[in-house]
Amino acid sequence: MSNKRSQSRHLAVQAIYQWQVAGQNVKDIRNQFVADQKPNSFELTYFEALLHGVPAHLSQLDELLGPYLDRSIESVDPVERAILRLGAFELQYQLDVPYKVIINESIELSKVFGAEQGHKYVNGVLDKLAHQLRKSEIK
Repeated sequence: MSNKRSQSRHLAVQAIYQWQVAGQNVKDIRNQFVADQKPNSFELTYFEALLHGVPAHLSQLDELLGPYLDRSIESVDPVERAILRLGAFELQYQLDVPYKVIINESIELSKVFGAEQGHKYVNGVLDKLAHQLRKSEIK
C-alpha cells in the first residue's frame, strides 16, 4: 500500500472529524486541507473519494456499523467515529483495497488520533463488519 494512500486516509480522518464536529461544508474542508498540503504528498482522488463518500453514505454506513457497536454511533468518541465511518466506507465501496489493509490502516489511525485503547475497539468493530461485507475475500 502506498505511503500516499496512507497519507490520504490520514487527512481524510482529520477532515471527516472536522466535518462531524464543526458541520462545515465538505467542499470548504476539502479546499482547506488540499491548500495546506505539499503537492504530491498524498493521493488527491482517494482523499476526495473518502471525504465525499462518508457524508454521502452516512446513514448507510452508520446502519452497517450499528450491530457491531456497544452504544449508539453518536456516543462513540468523535475520533473513533470518524475512523469507523471511514473504515466502513472503504470496506463497502473500495473493493480494490484488501480488507486487511483497511483494518490495519484504521488501527494505525486510531493509535495516532484516538484514545489509548481506541484501536482495540476500532479493530473489533471493523473486523466483524469485514466478515459481513467481505465474506468471499475472508474465506
